Amino acid sequence: MKKSETPRPEPSGWTFFTNHAHVLLCLASDPEMRLRDLAATVGITERAVHKVVSELEEGGVLEREKQGRRNVYTIHGKLPLRHPVESHCTVRGLIKFVIESRPKPR
Repeated sequence: MKKSETPRPEPSGWTFFTNHAHVLLCLASDPEMRLRDLAATVGITERAVHKVVSELEEGGVLEREKQGRRNVYTIHGKLPLRHPVESHCTVRGLIKFVIESRPKPR
């Protein structure tokens, strides 16, 4: 695997985060990411990504703004996570935990 390639989950495997979290984390890293690129990175269809983004918007987590031919996404990080088990955490806390703990490239 090349350094720039994103590891893809095994088709029959499972992960600890949902597709909603994966899409959110990708948009936190690149707020201008296209749905096609999100789908490839997360490993789901463009249609599924569109549904996830719409649900995140409806839930108030994301805001989509059209800039030219592209969408730019703003994340509302102060919101609590939705499930009672993690509702004491915020969206920003999740993003910070995952993204800021990544090893720095050499």
